Formats: sequence, structure tokens, C-alpha cells
Amino acid sequence: MSGEGTSGEGTSGEGASGRPVLVVGYVAFAVPALAAFQAADSVVYVEEPDVARKRHLAETVEGIDYARGLIEWEYHLPGRADAFFAAHSGLDPVAVIPAVEYAVPFAARLAERYGLPGASLGAAQLLRDKHQLRVVAAAAGIANPASEPVADAAALAAFMARHPGPAVLKPANRQASVGTLVVRGPEEVAAAWAFGQAQDEGVFVPDRPIAPAMLAEQYVAGPEFSVEMLVRDGRPVFANTTGKLLYPGPYPIESGHTVPAELPPETHELLAAETERLVAAVGFGTGVLHCEWILADGVPVLVECAGRLPGDSITDLIEAAYPVELTRAYYALMRGEPTGELPAKAERATAAAFLAPDRPGTVTAVHGLDAAAAAEGVQLAVVGIAPGHRSAGLRSSWDRVGIVTARADTPAEARRLADAAAALVRFDIDAHAEEES
Repeated sequence: MSGEGTSGEGTSGEGASGRPVLVVGYVAFAVPALAAFQAADSVVYVEEPDVARKRHLAETVEGIDYARGLIEWEYHLPGRADAFFAAHSGLDPVAVIPAVEYAVPFAARLAERYGLPGASLGAAQLLRDKHQLRVVAAAAGIANPASEPVADAAALAAFMARHPGPAVLKPANRQASVGTLVVRGPEEVAAAWAFGQAQDEGVFVPDRPIAPAMLAEQYVAGPEFSVEMLVRDGRPVFANTTGKLLYPGPYPIESGHTVPAELPPETHELLAAETERLVAAVGFGTGVLHCEWILADGVPVLVECAGRLPGDSITDLIEAAYPVELTRAYYALMRGEPTGELPAKAERATAAAFLAPDRPGTVTAVHGLDAAAAAEGVQLAVVGIAPGHRSAGLRSSWDRVGIVTARADTPAEARRLADAAAALVRFDIDAHAEEES
């Protein structure tokens, strides 16, 4: 087992002499948000040894003012939170934060061991197992599609025979749409199963394999939304509804978000109420939920739910639209501190449009980024790749390479501005470069 890392054990607070915040999982995009309110030497990161090595996190964390250090720990594995507590019982953190999907159960258990606010281990385990979440949510009367575990292509074909129409094949235990696709008919089953087994997340997961656990689910048509909810002791203290757009094609990858979603007030309230019902169903304690829903003929149907802050810059969109310091409020909840008054509705609207090459190949040039950044209403326009990047096409959320965000007075206008600016960005692709190299 890789190690016990560095941490400054025995000190605490939000500075060198105080109790630290433990953040489980390193998210680069979250660094500016934490830097806005975390004091120097106040955060200890916990990361898987393989991930820390592949992402050079020891050096990265050393360069962050608010970071006290890094502990390398195999937090994906069951039971490792209790082993961490035994090895670091004197660390005495003020909060334990799950920053990535795979950290949710570990962080919940660690919070229990340190006597801190958290989701509860039982709720965290349900949120991390999409099949068990379906079982529990359905028992509470929450609408779910037909869904069952499948062990092979034959089981997927049998599910589709019992449930005519398209199906969704997805892992029960992964993130970022990895291994997920829509299967339109029996002729696609073999290829879909093969695709679903290739669940590569590169530097973001340990080198040891993660056993596939696949689900077949009945496809549900309708607009998609997510609810971001801060919860204290099982009761919501803030809720936002985000509108979602998907790329066309068989892979359910989000192409854009709008905050708040363009919906009547009563539909916002309905989605928030269903999320609150899910809070009660799983026994969620304190923290944040990012729950995804499809509105099918006006009925919210559960897609899945995560017990951590949302990705895809949704937190930034919420903070710009309300305004609210969502990350700061979340950390206050996890420290057991007051959050202050949180807004009930947004003052303005924000939208994000993602950027990705439209076909496989080697990126030879990126055009229009400066024009997008200067476009009306744009707050952010970034691309995270350079010429030479090899794109395999859009198969999961990891294949998106940039984002444009915009702010306006209404959701529709924010959506229009973000899409218009994103349309200015173009990737030159050499589809033959990889074949020739």
C-alpha cells in the first residue's frame, strides 16, 4: 500500500495552527474557488497513490497556498476509511469533503469516524451504486425506468426483449458517462456490450482494475435537468435547477447547461420536492446533492444522483446567476457552521456550452477562441488542449476539451449567447495523422 504521505498531522483549523479540512480527491478546476476562502495551510488533500503519481500531485499541491499537504491513500477500496482513521486519528479535521464521485463513501465514513457532519455511510453507498439507488428510490414512490443488472450481452438482449424500445447500457459504479450509451435495437447489442466494457479514465483512476457492474435500463425520452441541493441534517437549505442539453448520437454526453433552467416556478418546485424525497429515501444527512432527472410527460424520472458538488462548471454557473457562494456555503455546512441566508431564486441567468472536436483524429489547430472570449455576455472561454492532441471522438464527458460560459438577464438569452460564442471555435482535425505515425 502506498502511503501515509505528508499532512502536518496534529494541527487544525483554517491555518497552520488550526484543524484542517480534508478534501478527498483532487479537482484542478476547484482550486480557484477554494483559494477564495480557505486560509493558508488549511487543506489536506487525500488522493489515490496511482492517481497522485500520474497527475504529479505532490508537486502540484506543494504550489497551492491553502494546501497543507497530500496524503496518498487507496480510498476507492472498502474499509480504507477506517484504516485511515486508525493511522491518522490525531489529524482532527474540521470537515471531510468528497471532491470526486469515487470519494463519496470514503468521505462519509471518515466523517462518521471523526464525529463530523456528512452524508452517512449508508446514503453514500446508495448514491454510488446506481442499481441500489433505483431499488430504494422506487420503494419510496419515486419514478424510475425499468432497470436491472446485466452480466453479458445475452442478458442485455433479454432485457430489451422484455422491454421493447431503446435501452440505456451504463455502469452502475462509474462516472462522467464512461461506458454509457443508448442501444436502439437488438442488432446493436454486441457492439454496445463491447463498448461498455472499455471504461478507460486514464490518469483519473488507479491502475488496478475497477470491476464492471453494468445496468440495462429502459430509455426515457424527455428534457433533462439536475437539482443541486445543499442539505443540513436531512433538510434542504438551498436548491437550484439546471437545464441540460445533450450531444446528438448514442452517447448521453452533456453539451450544455443553463442556470436556472427555463421552467415554470411550479416545475422547479416539483423537481426540488422530488430531490427532497430522495434525500429522505436514502437517509442523507448533511452535504450536497447533484440529482439528475428526466421530465417524462411532466413526471420527474430519476436518472442518477451524486453526493458531491456538480462538475461541468455548474457550481460556477450557480454562483454567477444567484449570486451565492455555493462552495463556501457547502464547506460551512460540512464544518457544522452557519451558512448565512441563502437565496431562494436567481437574479440573472448563466449558460455553458462545451467544446469538442467533431470527429476522431489529431488536432492541428484551434481557431476562434479569442473571438469567443470577446463575444457578448461571455464570462469564460477556454480550451484545454493544444495542437497534437489526439481525439477519439465523443464517447464520454472526458472527451470534451473546452467550455464557453455566458451570463444574461434570462435563461434563454444566456443560452443563446453561450451557443453563439461556442460556434466561433473551430478545431482543425487531421484524421490520418495517427495512421501515418
